[in-house]
Amino acid sequence: MEDVKKRKVGEAVGNGETSSSSSEEEMRLLLDPLPKPQLVHLLSKLGSQYPSIAEEIRSIASADPVHRKLFVRGLAWNTTSETLCAAFQVHGEIEEGAVISDKTTGKSRGYGFITFKHMESAHNALKAPSKMIDGRLAVCNLACEGLSGASTTPDLAQRKLYIGGLSPNITSEELLKYFEKHGDIEEGSVAYDKDTNVSRGFGFVTYKTVEAAKKAIDDPNKILGGRNIIVKLADSHKGKSLQTQLTTAVVPMALPMAAGYPQPGNAHVSTTPVAYTYPQTVASYPVSSYPSPPTAPAPFQAQPQISYAPVTLKKESLGLPSTPMGIGGYPYYLSKQ
Repeated sequence: MEDVKKRKVGEAVGNGETSSSSSEEEMRLLLDPLPKPQLVHLLSKLGSQYPSIAEEIRSIASADPVHRKLFVRGLAWNTTSETLCAAFQVHGEIEEGAVISDKTTGKSRGYGFITFKHMESAHNALKAPSKMIDGRLAVCNLACEGLSGASTTPDLAQRKLYIGGLSPNITSEELLKYFEKHGDIEEGSVAYDKDTNVSRGFGFVTYKTVEAAKKAIDDPNKILGGRNIIVKLADSHKGKSLQTQLTTAVVPMALPMAAGYPQPGNAHVSTTPVAYTYPQTVASYPVSSYPSPPTAPAPFQAQPQISYAPVTLKKESLGLPSTPMGIGGYPYYLSKQ
């Protein structure tokens, strides 16, 4: 049945039949139930046989920016929109190009976009996705792919290397030139501080093949800029293994609850726990089971009591003295009123 549909479409195109409302409707009815892979195969076959159909397909595809817009990552912090466009204009006329900056600080975020005017220009740029821009090897792919392009293949962990112990004077060009002896490099750069643009003493190199990465790791002579450098897989960098262990060690466990209490997630008709009666009687504790604590002995020997002779208190008369005494012991007399 499918072969009959294809033959009808081919015969219609080959005979040069004019399009009419009835024939277009008939074609739609024939093509609508077909799956996408079969439609792609059919159109690609017709486009290879009839140049007019190929030109129509190319015109429709080029009108959609999804086939002309590139995502460029790995840019230097000092790369501007002008320098980004200047690096890609060799492939064709650019419709739009910009480096994405942070809204708060206004500094580059390390990536940007390039939209060509023609689809062919984008395809030419993708033939060599790695491009040196402002001293850093940037990588581009179709924007519709995002980060799911070539650099996120399953073997990326075996191709990306961490390079440590770099001299502050080593540039990205020198780093790439040193490691390109082991194979073709897809992406690589020295890590620079975002604020000062000073080398942080390490970098990354991503090879196109796993074999080239293994050669770089197994190379016994790892000296660059007069220093012994560290070359290992970026995925085995410190901290990642510990984080993985902590993540896998946490296992959720359900705590058992005593029968008769409400369980989470279950509906209960009554608020009274099952299998309990109220009030409950509590048995008294036996007195004999708790003996009295022993009496502590006296620390000192008791002393006998001492009796004292009684003391007689002399009762003094109240009132004024017979001879009033003044200051200094001299007598004085009260005046008669």
